[in-house]
Order: sequence, then structure tokens, then C-alpha cells
Amino acid sequence: MVVDEIVRSAAGLHGAFRGQVLEPGDRDYDQARRVHNAAADRHPALIVRPTEAEDVALVVAHARETGLPLVVRAGGHSMANHSTGDGALVLDLSAMRGIDIDAAGRTAWAEAGVLAGEYTAATHALGFVTPFGDTGSVGVAGITLGGGVGWLARKHGMTIDSLLAVEIVTSDGRRRIASADEEPDLFWAVRGAGANFGVVTRLRFRLHPLGNVLAGDILLPATREVLHSLIPTLLAAPDELTAMPNIMLAPPDPAIPEEHRGRPVVYLSVAWSGSRDAGERALAPLRALGSPINDTVAWKPYPDLFSPVDRDEVSSWGVSSRALYVDFLDDATIDVIERRLTEPGAPGSVVQLRVFGGEMARVPGDSAAFGWRDRPALMWIITPYEDLRRAAEHEAWTAAFRTELPIGDTATYVNFMGAEDAEAVRGAYPAPTYARLRELKRRYDPDNVFRANHNIPPG
Repeated sequence: MVVDEIVRSAAGLHGAFRGQVLEPGDRDYDQARRVHNAAADRHPALIVRPTEAEDVALVVAHARETGLPLVVRAGGHSMANHSTGDGALVLDLSAMRGIDIDAAGRTAWAEAGVLAGEYTAATHALGFVTPFGDTGSVGVAGITLGGGVGWLARKHGMTIDSLLAVEIVTSDGRRRIASADEEPDLFWAVRGAGANFGVVTRLRFRLHPLGNVLAGDILLPATREVLHSLIPTLLAAPDELTAMPNIMLAPPDPAIPEEHRGRPVVYLSVAWSGSRDAGERALAPLRALGSPINDTVAWKPYPDLFSPVDRDEVSSWGVSSRALYVDFLDDATIDVIERRLTEPGAPGSVVQLRVFGGEMARVPGDSAAFGWRDRPALMWIITPYEDLRRAAEHEAWTAAFRTELPIGDTATYVNFMGAEDAEAVRGAYPAPTYARLRELKRRYDPDNVFRANHNIPPG
């Protein structure tokens, strides 16, 4: 877009819009255009920061009138770089940070710019939590609209299982409330495919009582015996125990004996949310998987599981990502993981497992757009890198890693998907779910205004 078009577009917003409008050349523009993935070095035409839903409706209408591609950003953690775009109108929700907690009713409203760490600190101060993921700087809106799997998935289900309602601005500029009673079809769709259906401005969550948790890392050697046993052992654990095993090369950490550094290990990250006396008993089978190299598990406040939030911090790292569901780790799969992690020039990837079951698996699979609740585990390949000039190389390496795994199933998790094509998006949903989503997309967004996402085209 040429400069005079940008100026005219900005002028069209300045009159009625009550938030902040940033154009290229403005003092805060360069800071505002940065997102979590440093490899996404994009230059939007405009960045706007609304403070209320009426502002959001103005921005959506402006995008339709001008034809500017509309990008919606909450926390800016999109693995596929959907939080920004060259020449785009970025609707940055970070100024909408209100949290309204009803402790007596055990519910809370959060505006879409709230980050998971901020929300968790606020609710935990009153003795409550809502299940999010495991990263404090993730936006509550983004993680929720994709499903939300984290430390309490087995105890309380996914984030969408604690979602009671959303306020959402759809492509026609209408502000709607979607819940089980109002706009139930829309509420069904936003719980797993929400980025496709509008701009969620507020979310109402259920609160669960929780104080301290038993959490930390049990570091194990990545032997065949350990890797074979991970998923079945964790599936058999009590619901109060959620674990995220990370298969990787041990770093040069003084706490790790020298003979293990640079060799494949399993960082078995755990969180026990049950009673104090049962916690150690629940962890015993995990410690018995192998000979622990290190063990940092201790009782701590639940918010300590989330990294501190610094909204001014700008990451210098790039990242590429792929995700797939697995039933178990067989020898052929382990062969690929070991070879990829240890091959010369490997970029230091992490293979993380999210083992499910528990409450998450008890919710009917057709109750929301997220539909893979029957799958035992999710495998997430994460490739972080500092040399941003090699972004394309690392993206190709991660994609090839996924392709080489002997798992033909295309099922995936939308929140962990990288920059993948339309066929890959189909794998995020069972076929009947995808068909229903396309029909609902035609009803709520027939012109595909909300397409800067893992897009579901109108039916």
C-alpha cells in the first residue's frame, strides 16, 4: 500500500476511534509491530489499539470498507505468524486488560488483551484458577479460541471446558454474546476455531479452587524403556497429575552431570493439583521409569508455573512448529526422534508430549469445535533459533521432521500449527466438524473477513 493510501486509511479511523492509531514512522510503531516470533518481521499498514468493543466494531467496518487485510492480535504468540502482516490492519487488543472476578459465583470476565499470567495471578490471589496453558505471556483469547491444553487439562479439562460465554464482534459489525443459551452455534464454533468467526473482546470463565501444586522437572535419560513407557504411565496416573515430557539434548547445565550433557534426555515436567499426602505417591511411578538425573519437584503456588509477564520484552528468537497426535512411541518413531535431534547441524529442537485423558477425554467430542479428545497424546515439535537469516531453513527442517515420522494420521492441534497449508488445517478438525464449521463460517463471515488465521473458508 502506498503512503497516501495509508494516510487516508488512518484518517478514516481518527475521527470516531477512541483508541490508539499507529502508522509507519510513528514513535511507537516499531515496538508495536513486534510479536513473539522474531522471525515474523512484518510492517503493517496500521496498528490500532481499541479500548472497548465499540472501537473494535469500527475497525472491522473500516477493514471491510478499505479492503485492508485484517489481523487480530491478542498475545501475539501465533506459531504461524498470524499476529502480524505486511500492509495489514493489525487490530491489537493489548489495551483491553480488564478482569472482573465474581468470587462468590466462581466466575470471571476477562478482556481479550489480558495475558494468561496476569489473569492467573489475579484469580489465584482469591484462591481460584482457570486452566490455561503453561506460558504466562500467551493471550487468554488466543489460547482459548484454539482449545487450550495446559497444566490442569486432566483435572479440569481444556480452557474451553471452563469457558461460559464470549462477547464477540462479527464481520457485520454486530456485538454479540455467545454462550450455551445465546447464539449456541457460534459458541460451539469459537471453542476450537474461534479466530475464524470474529473478534472476541471479552471471555467469561469458570473458576476452580486451587492453592499450591507439586511441580517441577524430573530429568531422565531418554532410553528406549523410558520413552516406551511415558504415555501409558501418564495415562494411568490420577487426574490430578498432568505432565509434559520434553525430549531434547541436555544443555551444558552445571546441575546436570557431564556424561549426560549433549545427550538425549527427558525433562518430565509435572504438576500435581491434588492433596499434599497423595502427591508423592502419584509421582512414584514417574520416578521409577528410569534413574533420575535431577529432580526439582517441590510444592509452590500455582502461578509459579507461569513465567513472569513483561509486556515490554521483545523476543530475539525465531521459532518453527509442527504438531501431531500419537497413541504411543514405538521403535520407528523413537528412531526418527533420536536421529533428528542428534544429527549434525540439528537446530536444537524439543519434542514435547502433552498426555491427555482424565477430564479432558470425558467431555463429548462433538460438544465444541475442538474434536480430538479421544487421542491419548499430542506431540509438538518446537524449533527455536537465534539466526533469523536461517528462518526458511529451520522451517523446512521442522516440516521435514514431521513428514519423516511414521505417523500417517493428519490430525493436529490448531494452536501449535506452524505456517501450513489449507489441507493441514483440515487435520485440525474431524471431517463432520470441519463441514459444520464451513457452514457456520458462511453464516457469520461469508466474505472471509477473518482470514489471517488457520483459515476455514465459507461453505
